[in-house]
Amino acid sequence: MVRIIFLVLALLLPGVAAADVADVYDFSDRAQEQRYQNLIAELRCPKCQNQNIADSNAPISKDMRAVVYRMMKDGASNEEIIESLVGRFGEFVRYKPELDSRTFLLWATPAIAVFGGLLVVAGVVIRSRRAGPESPALSAEEKARVDKMLADEDKPS
Repeated sequence: MVRIIFLVLALLLPGVAAADVADVYDFSDRAQEQRYQNLIAELRCPKCQNQNIADSNAPISKDMRAVVYRMMKDGASNEEIIESLVGRFGEFVRYKPELDSRTFLLWATPAIAVFGGLLVVAGVVIRSRRAGPESPALSAEEKARVDKMLADEDKPS
């Protein structure tokens, strides 16, 4: 029985030792905590690439969360905190990059794609209207020839 207990403890203890402790920060009020949550939700993890630092378990995200908390405690504004992290990690850490000469194409691409699609659709509609009916109606003489051909096919050989 003692061996079984030691075996269970030997199997469970490494998992407990390797468990990562969640960040625990003290906030003076609910508004400050909400501000912190909003900030870490809008910053992207440089390592994970498509995950915000609130959800990432990467060590760099843990450091970024600590920087956000420390700067908030020091009285920095949201813009100062974001600019500090952008200065350190680059524009990539923003989920919503600012509109400037470097990011203009990023912001304009959806509008360009929709406008291009509308131009294609308009072109197809205009061409189809100009082309008129697909096949012209048969004249009386042509219709008689077709009827004769179909009648000859129905006759047994």
